[in-house]
Amino acid sequence: MANSRTVLIVGQDPDTVDFSDPALPPGLTADKVRAGLAAARRQLTDQGYRCDLCMTDKGETAEAVIAEQLRRMAYDCVVVGAGVRTPPSSLRLFEKVINAVHRHAPQATIAFNTRPDDSAEAALRWL
Repeated sequence: MANSRTVLIVGQDPDTVDFSDPALPPGLTADKVRAGLAAARRQLTDQGYRCDLCMTDKGETAEAVIAEQLRRMAYDCVVVGAGVRTPPSSLRLFEKVINAVHRHAPQATIAFNTRPDDSAEAALRWL
């Protein structure tokens, strides 16, 4: 049974991530991030949710990219990826993401994943 609930997963484009950063899990790669996000998206869509991805750069255009996505669709939940918020080097990007979501989607709950493949669980906690 389909529902009309919507989820946006926001993260840094895996092709722009420095996977040698010791703050990230060892062995994580761009391909593993993409596979985990695809699995989470599939899990949500299989349950009837609309799930979109919004990948940003390291922060130069992140606010504009997120704002544009949030103008296109009203989301019930926005999941912010661990790769955006856990490495200390990404603090400014994390602030930009949170402020963009707060400004452009005040109706949305905000959830946090711990890895790409648990994004669905993070969203479902708040939906």
